[in-house]
Amino acid sequence: MNTKEYISSGIIESYILGLASPDEAGILECVMKNNAEVRAAFEEAQKTLEDLATAQAVTPPDDLKTKIWNKIQHEQTAKQTTPVIPADIPAAKPQEEIRIQGNSNWKAYAVAASILFLISVAGNIFWMNDQAKTQQEIARMNTEKKNQDLAMQKMNQKMEMVSNPDMKMVMLKGVEKHTDSKAMVFWDTKTKEVYLNADKLPKAPEGMQYQLWAIADGKPVSAGMYTEEKDSKIALANIPKAQAFAITLEKQGGSPVPTMQNMYVMGEI
Repeated sequence: MNTKEYISSGIIESYILGLASPDEAGILECVMKNNAEVRAAFEEAQKTLEDLATAQAVTPPDDLKTKIWNKIQHEQTAKQTTPVIPADIPAAKPQEEIRIQGNSNWKAYAVAASILFLISVAGNIFWMNDQAKTQQEIARMNTEKKNQDLAMQKMNQKMEMVSNPDMKMVMLKGVEKHTDSKAMVFWDTKTKEVYLNADKLPKAPEGMQYQLWAIADGKPVSAGMYTEEKDSKIALANIPKAQAFAITLEKQGGSPVPTMQNMYVMGEI
């Protein structure tokens, strides 16, 4: 726990109100001796509580002095002593009035201080919750930005391929049970490199992987294994010639021959 967290924990207010345990009080006193920031926070909290008590103080009634003197006379009479009654009772000094006022209003001081302590604790809880929500929102926005950047990067790569006059695009459409599936092959007729955009295919199950095939002279030739990291960015294989392309779902790492019942899409050039 750092200094700011320790100050905001409420231990200072508990100490001032006498609610801190002996261990907590001993630790705070030790910390105040060695940490100027904590000591300053303690003095500020103490002054705030004193100001609250002073603001709620009530001036004692004018006849309070007479009532106190009558009470003293009554107790002395009950003890059968002869009281010495001064002819003139001197006016109470300001310090005495403040002391009486402070004793009569200690409950108001404690209530005000307790309210301040609860407000401080509630404020800290609200601040912590608000900070957590803010961090979550920032994390969400960062994730969205990364996704947008990746989508934009992929779009730019596709645009470069489309604008390349040497690039041949082959649309692969879904077959049989996978009529909603589709993919796009980019075949560079100059370098003979083959790229694949297959983000419209269903996500491959665990332990399975999509494999691209080139149909050349009526025979299937492996054109590489597809991964999301390679999508439209990395050439899967070098194919000198082909009359069509197809994609099948194979075990991780691929197969020497296509599994025909697992064919998803196919397209002729």
